[in-house]
Amino acid sequence: MAKGNKTIFYCTQCGYESSKWMGQCPGCREWNTFVEEPTARKASGGGLSAKGKEIKPVSLSAVTAETNARMTSGMPELDRVLGGGVVPGSLVLVGGDPGIGKSTLLLQVCRNMANAGRKIWYISGEESLQQIKIRAERIGTISDQLQLICETSLSDIADVIRRGKPDAVVVDSIQTMYSDEISSAPGSVSQIRQATAVFMQLAKSEQITIFVVGHVTKEGVVAGPRVLEHMVDTVLYFEGDRHASYRILRAVKNRFGSTNEIGVFEMRKEGLVEVPNPSEYMLDGRPENVPGSIVACTIEGTRPILLEVQALVSRTNFGFPRRTANGTELNRLNMLLAVLEKRAGITTGESDAYINIAGGIRMNEPAMDLAIALALASSASDFVIPKEVVCFGEIGLAGEIRGVSMASQRVQEIKKLGFQSCILPKVCLKETSEIDGIALYPVSDIRDAIRIARQISK
Repeated sequence: MAKGNKTIFYCTQCGYESSKWMGQCPGCREWNTFVEEPTARKASGGGLSAKGKEIKPVSLSAVTAETNARMTSGMPELDRVLGGGVVPGSLVLVGGDPGIGKSTLLLQVCRNMANAGRKIWYISGEESLQQIKIRAERIGTISDQLQLICETSLSDIADVIRRGKPDAVVVDSIQTMYSDEISSAPGSVSQIRQATAVFMQLAKSEQITIFVVGHVTKEGVVAGPRVLEHMVDTVLYFEGDRHASYRILRAVKNRFGSTNEIGVFEMRKEGLVEVPNPSEYMLDGRPENVPGSIVACTIEGTRPILLEVQALVSRTNFGFPRRTANGTELNRLNMLLAVLEKRAGITTGESDAYINIAGGIRMNEPAMDLAIALALASSASDFVIPKEVVCFGEIGLAGEIRGVSMASQRVQEIKKLGFQSCILPKVCLKETSEIDGIALYPVSDIRDAIRIARQISK
C-alpha cells in the first residue's frame, strides 16, 4: 500500500505534538486545543546540503567574530535592551498585547535607520499601504530608504528579500504569513513554524536583520508553538497597560546580550518617546505625609530604578482578611506579613492588607522586601515615613535584613535624585560608606528598621 501524507496533532497553546487527538494537552493542561495538520515532507539527503554543497566542519580558531558590527536603532532605550545595538543577521521577535505599540515602535525604528541611510523594508500582512502611511505621518518625516510591502505569501517575500538584500526587514506579523507547501490556514502551528524557519535562514544566509511581530495569547505569551521562541535570537516583550501612557520593553531571551535590561517608553500623540530617567517618571505625583508610603530602590539589569511602594492595612469587615498585591508577588506579601507579626510584633490577622507598586510597573526583586515591610508597618501603626527616605534590602524568615547586589550604585542613584536618607542592610555599609552627601542608616533586622523609620519621622 502506498503511504499517504501523514498527519499530526498540535496543541495551539503550547505546540505539544501527538500522533492522536487528545482532549487535554499534557504539556499546558488546556482543554480542546489540539488541531490536526499534515506534517511537512522531509527531503532525503546524503551528506549534502540543500544547495548541493558538501558540509565541512570548521575549527573554532578559524571563526572570526566582529564585535563592532552592531547597528544603532536610533533609540538608546531599545539599543540597551538589545545589548548595545542591532546585530546584523539576527532574528528578533517582538511580542505584546494588542494596541500596546509594537507596530509603532518598529515603524519608529525603521524611520531612524532609514534616515541614517540604511535600506529598510516594512512588510505588513495586516495593514494596507494607506494605513501604514497614516501611522507614519504621525511619527514624523521618513526617508525614501524605507520601502513598504503588503504581502502574506512566504515564498514571494523570501524571493524579494533575496533579490533586494535590504539591511533590515520588519515583518508584521508572523501569524499572517503562509506557505503554499502547507495546507493549513495562516496562523496555525505548522505555518508559524515554517515562516520562522524561512526568516531565520534568510537572516543568517543574507546577513539581514529581521524583526518579527508576534501576537500573544490571553495568558500573555506569544501565540503559536513554543519552539518559535527557541528558534529566534532575541525575544522582546512590550508590557504595560494600553490605557496608561508608559510602556516597558523587556528582553526575555537574548543571544547577544543580557536579559536583565529594560527600556521605558511613554506613548504620546507623535508616537513612543523614550524615558531616560524612569525613577523621576515613576515618582511623579507621589503623596506627602501619608502613612504607608515609602520609596524603594530596585535594579533592572545595570540600571537602578526608584519606585514608590504603597501599603494599606485596614480592619476587615469579614472573618477572613484579604491580601492583595499589585506589582509584586502575593506569596511575598503573605511571607512579609508573617515576619512582621512574629519578629516585630505587628499583628495584622484581623486586617486587610494591600500592596501597590505605584505606576503599574511589576518588580519581583528581593531588595523590595524592606520597602514593603516598612510600608505595611507604617500603615498598620499609622506613622509617616518622610518623603526624603529611601530603602532597600531583602528580609529573611528570621527577620534579618540581608545584603543585596550593587548597593553602591543604588545609593548613588538615590543621592542623584535628591533624597537625603537611606535605610539599607548593615552588611552593605562597607561598600557604601565612602559616599558623601546622604545619611545612611544601616539595619540588621526588621525591628531595627522599624525603629529607625520611626526616629526619622519624628
